[in-house]
Amino acid sequence: MDTADQLSRTPGVQRVPSPKLDLFIRKRFLEPEECARLVALIDAERRPSTIADDSGDGLFRTSETCDLDSRDPDVARVEERVAAATGLDPAHGEPVQGQRYAEGQEFKAHTDYFEPTGADFARYCSVAGQRTWTVMIYLNEPAAGGATRFKTIGKTVQPEIGKLLAWNNLRPDGGVNVNTLHHGMKVRVGTKYIITKWFRERPW
Repeated sequence: MDTADQLSRTPGVQRVPSPKLDLFIRKRFLEPEECARLVALIDAERRPSTIADDSGDGLFRTSETCDLDSRDPDVARVEERVAAATGLDPAHGEPVQGQRYAEGQEFKAHTDYFEPTGADFARYCSVAGQRTWTVMIYLNEPAAGGATRFKTIGKTVQPEIGKLLAWNNLRPDGGVNVNTLHHGMKVRVGTKYIITKWFRERPW
């Protein structure tokens, strides 16, 4: 069973109807108490976020980032539940990453896969290969803003505590899917916290 089929059969998961990409939503994947503990971990270790194939736009990604330790019990539980819901091999997963967006911060329209013609492709993909699936979970709800917009399919997802988003970055033929272009929209009021786990073609 492939990942899309596995997610489709997972209770509570909704598939976004689009022929352009595989995109799934699951509300209350994590409980508020779990989310609060992950927020505290992010706040303790956050640093300015970076990007691959830097275009020179200093305002392209203005969030902060934190690499979360899988030895932490809360992080380990999230990883186990993500693997169970998706059927993705944990050995192919990158470490869970947390992101914090303060008021005015955003991540402009981008894709999670590494651009095959990009300057950083060999650096990031030579061992584990391309990114396949993205699994993202909102940990809180800012007072305004902070949605995730998939422009090519006209879908905007609002932050809700514990809500999971999962999408396939590749097409059925294994090529990258440009329709996964998405924008972490600017937070207008408050702060947004999320965690993200990316999976690869080969073991990480």
